[in-house]
Amino acid sequence: MTGRRKFRREGEERRRQDLIEATLDCVAADGIEGATLRAIARRAGVTAGLIRHYFPGKEDLLQAAYATIVERMTAQALASLDATGRAPAARLAAFVAANLAAPIVDARVFSLWAGFIGRAHADPALSAVHRDGYIGFRDRLEQLIAETFAAAGQSADAGQLRRHAIAVNAVIDGLWIEGCMAGDLFETGELAAIGTASVGRVLGIDIQGADA
Repeated sequence: MTGRRKFRREGEERRRQDLIEATLDCVAADGIEGATLRAIARRAGVTAGLIRHYFPGKEDLLQAAYATIVERMTAQALASLDATGRAPAARLAAFVAANLAAPIVDARVFSLWAGFIGRAHADPALSAVHRDGYIGFRDRLEQLIAETFAAAGQSADAGQLRRHAIAVNAVIDGLWIEGCMAGDLFETGELAAIGTASVGRVLGIDIQGADA
């Protein structure tokens, strides 16, 4: 195994995060089954006993690692909303586009996500992490969609917003998987352009040409 991490010895939370990152490295390199406590300890440059000081067992560490991936992807997409003065449609377009470009579209990120998803059906804790991440992401989409409809003078009830968010999430997921697995088949920005155009058609509002 290569790429041993330097374990930083300051702060409980920093040390905990180092172990999570070492776990992600192991899962990316050798899959879920290859991410043993021994392998994680070797990657982090610590003893397995020290890992147990922060996590009761491997399953707890895997759950924290998966939650980190889910939260990191959402945070990276939300960073696209930081620009002030944008119209709601432009904010929604930026959010969709961010999910369909680097660093979210990334082969390693997909490999990690797929590894955890493959285990989630048999692991209630991982399934709960996935569910919470999905609901949080969909709730954010609902909010952006509601703001876009309101700015366009169109109304949508709670049920319609929910269905729109589910459909938009499906568009993003499908294109994201394609981009992660075969990114060389697409031109720079192509997936983002397809995604924003498709979301506009789903909603019946042109978000692709929205003013920034």
